[in-house]
Amino acid sequence: MQAEVPAVNRPAPALEAAGSFDAVALGAVALGLASLWLPTFWDLCFGIWSAEAQGHELIVLGVSAWLLYRQRGALLALPDVVSRSAGVLLVLALLLYAFGRSQQFLRIEMLSLGLVLVAVLASFKGWAALRLVWFPLLFLLFALPLPYSLVLAVTAPLKLGVSIVATQLLLWLGFPMGRSGVVITIGQYQLLVSEACAGLQTMFTLEAMGLLYASLMNYRSWVRNATLGLLVIPVAFSANVVRVMILVLVTYCFGDAAGRGFIHGFAGMVLFAVGLAFIIAADRSLGAMLPKRWAA
Repeated sequence: MQAEVPAVNRPAPALEAAGSFDAVALGAVALGLASLWLPTFWDLCFGIWSAEAQGHELIVLGVSAWLLYRQRGALLALPDVVSRSAGVLLVLALLLYAFGRSQQFLRIEMLSLGLVLVAVLASFKGWAALRLVWFPLLFLLFALPLPYSLVLAVTAPLKLGVSIVATQLLLWLGFPMGRSGVVITIGQYQLLVSEACAGLQTMFTLEAMGLLYASLMNYRSWVRNATLGLLVIPVAFSANVVRVMILVLVTYCFGDAAGRGFIHGFAGMVLFAVGLAFIIAADRSLGAMLPKRWAA
């Protein structure tokens, strides 16, 4: 005669059904979010809004998704909470998305997508979930394209400053340099410092990189985090100077075609590598200079 399995060791059908329901609900939510996000980012990167794209939007989206994924254990550990206010926010966010999408207001459309994600998280796990994942949600703001009027207004003095510093440094190194505004002359070549080479968009991207670095380092001191965020501004300026100097020297040594070809794009990658190196160096300097209570 076979012994009966104790009830406590038997799988609970109700729990299994609940787990299956949670997986189905989660999949449905992911599919719904994808149906909203993908058309918007496709239009931004390849479609009608491609002129507004700054080149890092998909990277920001991927990094935010990875940061959210890192918090999955803590999110699942939170108790399930039914929030009526989150439901109201979800409806308002979807209406805002419909308005932005139909009227072709890109920034309203993208902002509403972030609000939809906030409402979904709060609907499943309550508002306490937002305290766990506030940084990935905040990081999504870096995917919003900057207004072109703001880019033009801020970029002009940045371009001039980068041109002056790059020209002066190369003069000190003995190169035949000249400058008129943002036009740099070296030998028989003239180079125009453009918005891409010394603009607000690059500084915006490097600011995102600096905040991500501070988040991954997990410093508890707001003084260190805030100071590091502020230092990204001179770091971005310095990295832009390095990029312009590389393009000028490549053009001078190998000709105009080399400066406009692969090296031009490669200099952009160098800019972010230099920016990251400067951020790490600034962080190490802060750790050495700040008092211990502000450095951790």
